[in-house]
Amino acid sequence: MTWGVGIIGSGPGVAALHAPTLARTGGDFRLVHVSDAGSGRAAAIAERFGARASEGIDELLADPEVDVVAVCSPPSRHAEHVRAALAAGRRAIFCEKPLADSAEDADRLVSECAAVGALLVVGTNHLFDPAWVRATHHLSALDGRISAVTVTLCLSPNDRYHALTMGEPLPAAPPPKRPPLDLDDPEQSAAIVRQLVAGLGVHDLPLVRDLVPGVPEVLWARPVPPVGFDLALRANGALVRFTTVMLPEGADSLWRVSVATAGARVDVEFPPPFVHVGGARTTVRDAQGVQTVYPIDRRNGYEVEWRALAALLRGEAAMEYDELRADAAFVTAIADGAAEAVRAGAAGAAGERAEREGVARADAERKGAAREDAMREGAAR
Repeated sequence: MTWGVGIIGSGPGVAALHAPTLARTGGDFRLVHVSDAGSGRAAAIAERFGARASEGIDELLADPEVDVVAVCSPPSRHAEHVRAALAAGRRAIFCEKPLADSAEDADRLVSECAAVGALLVVGTNHLFDPAWVRATHHLSALDGRISAVTVTLCLSPNDRYHALTMGEPLPAAPPPKRPPLDLDDPEQSAAIVRQLVAGLGVHDLPLVRDLVPGVPEVLWARPVPPVGFDLALRANGALVRFTTVMLPEGADSLWRVSVATAGARVDVEFPPPFVHVGGARTTVRDAQGVQTVYPIDRRNGYEVEWRALAALLRGEAAMEYDELRADAAFVTAIADGAAEAVRAGAAGAAGERAEREGVARADAERKGAAREDAMREGAAR
């Protein structure tokens, strides 16, 4: 059976990722409808893939050929659009990450899906990547607990990969109105770090939860200029270091997850975003220094996450609502903890600066008083 897909959203991620991926699912899915918020980009995507286009969500949700709703709108509207799909009677939903802005809302949303038996897949494509599945199988076979996890993201501007994937660009959307970044402002820094952890770290934090489940402790978090963050966690006795920076034009992107145990190190290097070159590359180095590089699977996580939804629709897999709840709670707890750590770090730094300035003022006052005493003593002579 082929299920018709309606995509809410018309950004480059839809044109460069999901629309071409649907064509590679072996006939399981077919793009039938794309909607936008008035940008006109839905029509351009629909024309390329032989689908219909509309503005807003009502026409898409009323389309009888739409069996599956894909929510690829801006993150702040994900929960709203999932609920709208449920209200329209849709019972198969793909939602890009993150599912909701808070763990509480994500929990409510998953419960609403469960109450009506709706199938829900959240697009954490790295978690679905065949290379990650292979890496976790290898780690589970090793004798020794995980001691460290390192996630490194150095990302070039997305436009570089959009152009490679799509060929002709989509109609330009108006640039978002954002105030200038001020990383010296504690509240702004905290908000930026939280947004980056929730919107970008969410790619790999479910992987971290797979490796070191439990309640994570945020050790520190700080912004990295021009746009990025540095974050350290402790969970299940393992140290987790997460470093991200958005690069200007220049070097290629690097996206790597490294896992260390007493007897081995496993590196999983994901391809740049939007690039369809198969899955990630997995390299294992054992205690004797022997290195094994696994072949790259022709499928990537984008394709496998859609195939996972097809398996749910065919009844070949069970819907695991609790896993969605746990992933959302894990990511949100870290995002909130990182924001608090940034505020605390800024307050501590401000206190240290004030203390240093106070010591310097006191020292200057002592020296000034000593000079005045010396001058008065000299005058008396």
